[in-house]
Parts: sequence; structure tokens; C-alpha cells
Amino acid sequence: MKNIITNEIERLRDDFYAVSTYIGENPELGHEEFKASKILTQTLEKHGFIVEMGTCNLPTAFTATFDSGKEGPTIGFMAEYDALPEVGHACGHNLIGTMAIAAGIGLSKAVGETGGKVIVFGTPAEETKGGKVTMAEEGIFDSLDVALMVHPLDRYMKSGSSLAMDAIQFEFFGKSTHAAASPHLGINALDAVIQTFNSTNALRQHITPDARIHGIITEGGKAANVVPDYAVAQFYVRAAKREYVNELVEKVTRCAEGAALQTGATMKSSYYELSYDDMITNNHLSDAFTKELISLGIEEKEILTQRDGSGSLDMGNVSQVVPSIHPYIKICNEAYSCHTHEFREAAMSEQGKEAMILGAKAMALTGYEVLTNGQLLAAIKDEFEKQKAVFA
Repeated sequence: MKNIITNEIERLRDDFYAVSTYIGENPELGHEEFKASKILTQTLEKHGFIVEMGTCNLPTAFTATFDSGKEGPTIGFMAEYDALPEVGHACGHNLIGTMAIAAGIGLSKAVGETGGKVIVFGTPAEETKGGKVTMAEEGIFDSLDVALMVHPLDRYMKSGSSLAMDAIQFEFFGKSTHAAASPHLGINALDAVIQTFNSTNALRQHITPDARIHGIITEGGKAANVVPDYAVAQFYVRAAKREYVNELVEKVTRCAEGAALQTGATMKSSYYELSYDDMITNNHLSDAFTKELISLGIEEKEILTQRDGSGSLDMGNVSQVVPSIHPYIKICNEAYSCHTHEFREAAMSEQGKEAMILGAKAMALTGYEVLTNGQLLAAIKDEFEKQKAVFA
């Protein structure tokens, strides 16, 4: 049966290459991925999946289901397909989305025998306002037994952790006046922003090493001879665990409140993007994926163990509600970083597409193991329940 799965993915290799290339050549920003979601869902429908568009009222999100009609576990594959401004698919989401549908189509050829369901979720806007956050909050993933996705990188790496993150904005409101003729009559909103940065910089000495606070000034006035009456700062606050992010956000907010008090400005805080939770890898599921990757010809020594997470993923929110993995697959021989022009080209290369097929096969085979190995599924669920008890 495993040969049937991998043979099906291999048989459709050219189709998957074409899908990935099309998405790569037509980059769309988050929640604007109409072309990408259309070609992904059309391909799934062609292979017997029932597609529902607009999941959670997100226009480019989708839920594609292949139901065997028999009792059994439900396997979920996560598709991402949003691009970055200016650099396009420099995070390889053209590969991620296509890998997910390829894995789903491959595994669908086995569920008639094994029972269970295969669901491919189209999850838009991972780079900004992550669709998985909304979908997780609304219980879309609650019916899954496991959730899987694979991300491209310059090396093979096991699923690990990621940083929880809040995106917080501070707006300061002051009083405008002529900066030379009557500065004493003004309240400088930009001064409040600068004081917020100064206080936050002082705070960094007293936070744990895993935490990150970084921000920009998006509004700071219009003319040097006018005291700014409106200024805005936006920050990302990250840490290894959601609980500590919550604590840090309170501290950063007090920095902003203090800045407003010092300058006489008023302050309004808000979240300008959705909050990402930390990724909690299910190790039994991760080990099963690694085993399948090795069975497909990758040497064990090539598959690295991830260091502590340094970025943030909306897959983290999925991992809080269902056993999940987010491993990485090698698409280039050079040490290209994500979000660069070089990585975008790697994601469009023949090597990148070959890696995409490999990743799809490994995911599909891992899904098959979950469908057929009751002992593995029990271990996955037991581990997840223990993890939930820790982060509850």
C-alpha cells in the first residue's frame, strides 16, 4: 500500500511541478491568494476531494476532504500559499501548498482500505495575519488526529519549537504647535514613542534569553517645524512560551504608559496582527516522519535536530489543539536564508521541486502509519495529553 501512495505522487509529479511553478510565478499576499487557492482546490477536486471555500469566512481559505466512509483516524495536511512583499515566494510557500495537496492526494489512494479521512486545509496569510490562528480558534482542527506540514529550508531538520508572538501597536496623541514659535504649547507624541523605545531597551536587560522585543515607528510626524500630535510604534514581542509573552506584553505596555505620562500624551494600545502561539512538536509523530524520510533515501546524519525556535509560526496555534509537526526539507545546497531573493529562486528550482515531491511522500507515508498503526496513534495521543497538561 505504501508503494501505491508513493507511485501515485510520482505519477502526478509533472502536475505538481506545474502547480508549484504557477503559484511561484503568480505571488499573492496574504488573504489575496485567489489564484493559488483556485489551482490548489481544482487539483484536489480533480482527485475526488470535496472542497469548501471560505473556511472561517476567510475568502482564500479552504477545507478539502476525502472521506473513505469507514471509521478511522483523520489526517490533516496544512497548505500555505501566501507570498512576501517585493520578494514573492521567498519562503517557499509555493512548495508548501503543493506538498500538502500532493500528500493528501497520495494518501487518499489508501484510505479506502485503511478507513479514515484525509483533509487538506488551505491556510492563508501565514506571513502576516495567520489564517491558522482564526481556524484554530474556531475549532476547525478539533476533529483531526494529527496535523502535518513541511517547510523548505537549506537543510533537513526535525520538527522543533517556535516562539510565541504578539504584535502590539501603541498610538500616542499629543497637541500640535509650531516647533520654534510656540513649542511650550505643544505635546510631542513622537517624544512619547521615543521614550517607549528607550524604556523597552532598558527592559531588555531583564528578560530571559529566549525573548525578543523589536519594533518600528510607523508614524512620527509630517514636518520638522511642527510638533507631532500623532505618532505610532509597532512591536513584535516574542518568547519561547505563550505565558511569558503575555507577561512581557504587560511590561512593554507599562513602558508605553510611562512614556505617555512623562510627555503628557494619551496612549491607545491594540494588536495589529493575530497572536501566534509557540510550536509544540509531537515527538512520536516527528519520529515517524523522520523514519519515512530515511526510508525514502535521506541519510539519518543529514537530518538535524532543531535548535530552540527563533521565528514564529501560526502552526504553533494548531499544535496547541492537535498533535502536530513542522519539519524542514532541504531545497538547496547553499546556505540561503528564507525571505531572500536567493531562497525564492531555490524554491522555483528543479532541486526545490524534487524536494517538494520527497516531502509530500514522507508526509503521506507518515499519515499512512497513523492510519494503520494503532500503537503509534495511541502514543501520539498520550504524548499530546501530557503536553496539554503542562501548557494548560
